[in-house]
Amino acid sequence: MDNITLSMLEYDKLKESLREYAVSYAGRMHIEDLAPGARLRVIEAALTETAEAKEMLDKGASIPLPSLEGIDRIVSLLHTGYLFTEQDFSAVQTFLHSCSQLIKYMASKREIAPTVSSYALSMKELGRLKSEIERCIRFGKVDDQASRQLEKVRKKIAVVKERIQKKMSSIMSRHGSILQEHLVSVRGGRYVLPVKREYHKQVKGAVLGQSTSGQTVFVEPEEIALLQTELGMLEADEAREEAVVLGQLTGLLEDSSSDLLLNIDITGNYDFIFAKAKYGRSIGGRTVQLNDEGWIRLRGAKHPLMLKKMVPLQLEMGKGYRSLIITGPNTGGKTVALKTLGLLTLMVQSGLLVPVEEGSVFAVFGQVMTAIGDGQSIEQSLSTFSAQIRRLTAMVEAANRSTLLLIDELAAGTDPGEGMSLSIAILEELNDRGAMMMVTTHFNELKGFASRTLGFQNARMEFDVESLAPLYRLTIGESGQSYAIEIATKLGMPSGIIGRSRQIFQSHKPQLYGPEMKMDLKVETDTDARTESEPDTETGVQTDIDTQSEAQTNTNTEIKMGADSLKLGPEQREQSHETGMAAEDEPMAKPRRLEVGDAVFVSSLQRMGVVYQEEDAKGMVGVMIQKQKLKINQKRLKLYIEKGNLYPEDYDYDIIFESKENRKKSKLMQRKHVEGLSIIRKPEDN
Repeated sequence: MDNITLSMLEYDKLKESLREYAVSYAGRMHIEDLAPGARLRVIEAALTETAEAKEMLDKGASIPLPSLEGIDRIVSLLHTGYLFTEQDFSAVQTFLHSCSQLIKYMASKREIAPTVSSYALSMKELGRLKSEIERCIRFGKVDDQASRQLEKVRKKIAVVKERIQKKMSSIMSRHGSILQEHLVSVRGGRYVLPVKREYHKQVKGAVLGQSTSGQTVFVEPEEIALLQTELGMLEADEAREEAVVLGQLTGLLEDSSSDLLLNIDITGNYDFIFAKAKYGRSIGGRTVQLNDEGWIRLRGAKHPLMLKKMVPLQLEMGKGYRSLIITGPNTGGKTVALKTLGLLTLMVQSGLLVPVEEGSVFAVFGQVMTAIGDGQSIEQSLSTFSAQIRRLTAMVEAANRSTLLLIDELAAGTDPGEGMSLSIAILEELNDRGAMMMVTTHFNELKGFASRTLGFQNARMEFDVESLAPLYRLTIGESGQSYAIEIATKLGMPSGIIGRSRQIFQSHKPQLYGPEMKMDLKVETDTDARTESEPDTETGVQTDIDTQSEAQTNTNTEIKMGADSLKLGPEQREQSHETGMAAEDEPMAKPRRLEVGDAVFVSSLQRMGVVYQEEDAKGMVGVMIQKQKLKINQKRLKLYIEKGNLYPEDYDYDIIFESKENRKKSKLMQRKHVEGLSIIRKPEDN
């Protein structure tokens, strides 16, 4: 899975939550390396082990996971020449003791957790290393019994210390009156007496220091100097013997390093598995059925970060249709539906339990790709639309039958007509490549596309208009609406604006008819709403209802073109482009004479146009295609929609066919005579 998908679906946040349940550095390392897999059998095994671990926890079992406290440091120093300390061996001994406990514990759980318990069979108890550490190290120190030579040296040290204590007691009793305190102090590892400064010459010996105030002088009595020298030599012998013991243990530890590392790895894996199980319990997760045939069935699915807010999602894909086109209002939960399916899929393919109900089924994908929001454009500093197009291009390149694509607001942020056309072309290509898709959109035309195209299905997100609350309830087989006007009404938009918006919407929305989804291109122009303002043909700015009608006509013409192409499969579409749809060149039976305003199909160009000039003596008809006027032989034209079904009876065709400048001149000339004012038309306009 690519990083954009993981980021868009908040996979890192999921791993952060999972990391909280790990208790060792090794377990956290496994979580850090966690990524969705793509092999069905491997994923099934990972889910099985997580489910078994959860069952063990559900039965109230306390798992004796070995402590890895300090072990990471020890591992890093193996075979470096480092002499391990008593504290290091104490940590190893504690770890090995816990490993023995875990091995015994897992042996007793083979019936309820055959997979998880089997991992402990590979662990080594390392009995010799463990027993040697226990024999040589006690209470964090090298024990007297670690070696015979060490035992002899320590006995001599004890004898010398006892003689020093007796000598010091005798000296203190003789000089008690001049001592600052009646106790023996140690300076630099040698025994001294705390003598008052003014009397320090009364004690024969060496001055080894004084107090901060200078009132006390620490004197080593001459009578014990030789004994202290002997003690120092014996303590050096002791340190050498301890180093010998630690060296022997270090060698034994390094000889066992491969088994030790294996135990550490298995312990980390156990920590990882039980962290997955603990997290699964916290979100109400369960294991699911898997397949590699593209079948998805979600029952009561929830996004793990929205457990308390989200209405459970019901969803099915892969049987009868492989792709969903979801419509509905903004804030209606469409994006949540995408993210829920996407993240749960990644979780399942990571061996994690997911918050769904019994009977849920997930497909395993080789690639999951998302185009959600504008987060993917941050690095490139691109617009949302540009970023999405780049992302969609990558999707087209990667798409195959093992790809799940999640696309939010397909081709939004651009001209609706072009965006819709681009959307259909992209979906056709992705569908031809076999990808499974969930796509959200506000384009009404895509509802028709989904209803008539094999492999697609409509769906809508339910929305409570009264409370303006998304219900996150997905209904498959039905298309939704945006509720933009209803939302604006609830949020206090002035009633005049609301009323006018409803009027415009009813006048200009495309009509959908039954399963054929035939596009009605009739534009019901509100003549009372016409103004003197004109459309700017250079900038494309729509300034009045007439201009909207013109734009709507052009857009809907293109929509029908796209809709017709949807009836063809990929091979037929390709063939039609190559042959130029020669069948359309055949003359129609009893053709009706074309009139100005008729919508026609131009077979040679595979485009729709509007007749601006009737047939001449040579059989040539004037047709305007996207504001370009052409003369085309009537044999190449086919009546598509009569003008009466497109425009009102008194419709002014100059709005479509004349330039802005000529229309302004015409209006002036109708009002009054203007000296020198004339309208000059190009030859093809006559």
